[in-house]
Amino acid sequence: MAASRIIHCTFPKALIREPLLYNLGRDFDVMPNIRGATISDDIGLVYLELHGSESDIDNAVHYLSERGVEVQPVTGEIPDDGTPPSELG
Repeated sequence: MAASRIIHCTFPKALIREPLLYNLGRDFDVMPNIRGATISDDIGLVYLELHGSESDIDNAVHYLSERGVEVQPVTGEIPDDGTPPSELG
């Protein structure tokens, strides 16, 4: 059964240039949708909506965490009003 989940990811400096989101689709049969992002030379803050089966999403989240990405679940919706992710709670 298809599911979706919104997560907030904090990418440390060492991982900003890694193709981790590409790997989610290739290796875990999960479609990542970037809902908001703020990227600098030092950190990446990304809100992702992940689509796939519950188990595939769980595996993808585990992969990100194992690679060193801080992953936090998001409850509710992300506003579509252009609010930068760094200003969301």
